Amino acid sequence: MKNLFKALADFQQEVPILHKDSAGYSYTYTDLPEILRTINPLLKKHGLGFTQPLNANELKTIVFHAESGESIESSVTIPEETMKGMNKYQSLGSGITYMRRYALSSLLGLVTDKDMDASTMEDKLSRIETLPELNNFYKGLDKKQQETFTKLFAKRKTELTQLLETA
Repeated sequence: MKNLFKALADFQQEVPILHKDSAGYSYTYTDLPEILRTINPLLKKHGLGFTQPLNANELKTIVFHAESGESIESSVTIPEETMKGMNKYQSLGSGITYMRRYALSSLLGLVTDKDMDASTMEDKLSRIETLPELNNFYKGLDKKQQETFTKLFAKRKTELTQLLETA
């Protein structure tokens, strides 16, 4: 599993926070097409792939390392609920998409919502080791997050600059 975990860790260091203002009833989220647009090039770069087979009402998410064949997986049961204003097939389709989005985000360690506090951001920034990585990460934030965490980014930029000067 060493190859898979190294590639996954490298992927996680590079993938930006994903947030698009798709609106639900009283929340916002990143839709599945936006997640896929963002992660697919990075997965390829790190030799990773995924598949999400559906068997009855169980969705399995498998993330694999293409070269070694190592993989991790998780499964989730899709509830059989009929949502207001939808027939049972539309509700099932909505449930599948919802579970695909959250299962994939969970297995890959993606941040796909606005629930980020300063301690989470500080931890993520502490793992960034180069100025280009820091700049890419910053560009991946929405404008409000950039404004909220400006001081933390400035602090990390100073730390990285000092490390470069002493190296």
